[in-house]
Amino acid sequence: MPDLSFVLPHWLYWSGVLIFPIVAMILVRRYRRKTKSDAVNLPLAYMLWLTGGFVGLHRFYLRSWLGVFYLPLFIGILFANADGRSSREMRSLADSDVMILEFDLERSQKALDEGKEGAQDQLQAVLAKLQMARERFSEADASMIGSAKLAENLAIVIAILLLVDAMILPRLTRLQNEREKYYVPPNVEASSGESVAENSSAPSSSLFVVDKIEWASRVSGEFVAYWSVIAVFVYYYEVVARYVFNSPTNWAHEAMFLMFGMQYLISGAYAYLTDGHVRVDVFYARLSVKRKAITDLLTSVFFFIFAGTLLGTGYIFFSDSIGVWEVSFTEWAIQYWPVKATIILGAVLILFQGIAKVTKDVQLLLSRNGG
Repeated sequence: MPDLSFVLPHWLYWSGVLIFPIVAMILVRRYRRKTKSDAVNLPLAYMLWLTGGFVGLHRFYLRSWLGVFYLPLFIGILFANADGRSSREMRSLADSDVMILEFDLERSQKALDEGKEGAQDQLQAVLAKLQMARERFSEADASMIGSAKLAENLAIVIAILLLVDAMILPRLTRLQNEREKYYVPPNVEASSGESVAENSSAPSSSLFVVDKIEWASRVSGEFVAYWSVIAVFVYYYEVVARYVFNSPTNWAHEAMFLMFGMQYLISGAYAYLTDGHVRVDVFYARLSVKRKAITDLLTSVFFFIFAGTLLGTGYIFFSDSIGVWEVSFTEWAIQYWPVKATIILGAVLILFQGIAKVTKDVQLLLSRNGG
């Protein structure tokens, strides 16, 4: 198999983390208007086709047993590449032996020309060893070429099957949903979409500003959640490049741990909105709704100290980074200042979500139905 030397460009990395979630959110919301939640999802089927199609995951997702045909083909590629690596090592060792024996042959020939005793026997022994080394080299070279050819042919077969499946995936998805009675006919798509739109537009609070803050927290959480899908693509490429093409990347790991760091920072507001942060519930869980609101108000001072510190520190880090156009010390040399900018963004989001939480707690305490 050929080597892969692709290095992810910086502009493509930053464009991907910005554009992909937007496209994914649009496609998912559009698809949800057309199908029930339990139906097989065409975008998800294509994602599985792209990331795990080489082992038939998209077929298994569609409850098709034909996915098993991919497994022996991919296993064959793995075995062929393993055999190719072994043959390459044997070829390298044989080539080294040939070079050493050719040097010994020159010395033996020189000794024979000088008439040294036993030079003839030594020359014959070296010639015999050299012949054996050259045979080992030829066998290993032929085995390496054969393994590479086998892996290439199996990869071509998988590629052909994937291309065929890519063209018929919409039909397969529709047929599966019809079998499971999840498919929504076109004549009810409009009403379904309207109901979804009505539900999504229902206000969650009587305060307009609080609604907008919670909307921003919810959207930011959904946005960075799709970065996990990018990680699937990148690690899929890394595994295939490493174990199929013997070409590990110098950027995949760094790109992903930076992306997950940014995801951690930006998703803080969403976690706060959905009550997903870690908390000691020994006493808190037993409190009434009103007493929980009082407790949240009393402890919010610590939250705002944390959020304010995060914002101030993030601004310092970002200013220092952009002042020198900081990049990583790795071979990939990705820019660091956008990563540190997410510290500020995450701090602002969680700070505003904290304000919204305090506002709702105060509103709860002032209302007659506060419990």
